[in-house]
Amino acid sequence: MNAHAAVDAPLLRHDRDGVATLTLNRPGARNALSEALLDALGTELDRIAADGTVRAVVLSAAGPVFSAGHDLKEMTARRADEDRGRAYFAEVLSRCSGVMQRIVGLPQPVVAAVEGVATAAGCQLVASCDLAVAGEDARFCTPGVHIGLFCSTPMVALSRNLSPKHAMEMLLLGEMIPPADAARMGLVNRVVPRGGALEEASRLASLIAAKSALTLRTGKRAFYEQLEMGLSDAYEHASRVMVENMLARDAEEGIGAFMEKREPSWEGR
Repeated sequence: MNAHAAVDAPLLRHDRDGVATLTLNRPGARNALSEALLDALGTELDRIAADGTVRAVVLSAAGPVFSAGHDLKEMTARRADEDRGRAYFAEVLSRCSGVMQRIVGLPQPVVAAVEGVATAAGCQLVASCDLAVAGEDARFCTPGVHIGLFCSTPMVALSRNLSPKHAMEMLLLGEMIPPADAARMGLVNRVVPRGGALEEASRLASLIAAKSALTLRTGKRAFYEQLEMGLSDAYEHASRVMVENMLARDAEEGIGAFMEKREPSWEGR
C-alpha cells in the first residue's frame, strides 16, 4: 500500500513490479461510487498516468460486491435543493463520466477484477476497463429501468463493448447477467473460479507490464481513436501510427531481438 493511501480511504493503491492495483474500499456501502470515491479514483488515475514506473493497472474491490453504482443516498438527499437536485445530478454524472474517460485515456492498460455484483455505474466501470476478469460469483446488471431511471451513462460504455442488441438487452430488461453470459456478450474476457479474479487479473497485468511501455501507450490510444472513425479513416490513422511505431527505438529493438532469438531490452522510446 502506498503511503498516501490510508486503510480507511475510499480507494487503496498497491504497486508491485510495474503493476498498480487500485481497490475500491467502501465495502460497507457496496462500493458505491460516492463523490469521495470518484474524486479519489480520478486523482489516482492522474497520478498513474504521469508515473513512468507503472505499465499496467488492476482495478479491484474490497468486500463481496464490486460496485453497486452511484451512491443513491447521496444523490437522493439533494432532491431537497431549490432546483430539486438538477445542478448536483449534472455535476456528479459529469464527474463520473470524467473518471470513465480517464480510464479509457490512461496510457496504461487497465484490467478489472470482478467478484460479486457490478451494477449500473459499477457495470459501466467494468466496461470502461480495457480487459475484465470475472469470478464465477460475479453478476452484471444495468437495473435502472426497474426504478424509472434508464442507465443512459452506463449505456455509453456498454455500447462500446457489446453488440447493440446485447447492450439493449441489458439496458431494457435490467436482468442480472451471469459471468458466462457476460463473456459471451463481450463484457468480460475470462471467467475464473470464485475468488480468483484478482489473481488472474494480476497475472494478465504482469504479462502486459513486461511489454514496451511505448508500445502499450501507442497501441491503446490508437485502438480507441480508430473505433470512433469510419473504415477508411481508421486504416489511414492506424497506418500513420504504425509508421511512427516502426521508427521507435523499442520497435527496432524488439524486431532485432526476435530475429536474433533473444529477449528484448525495452527503454520506452
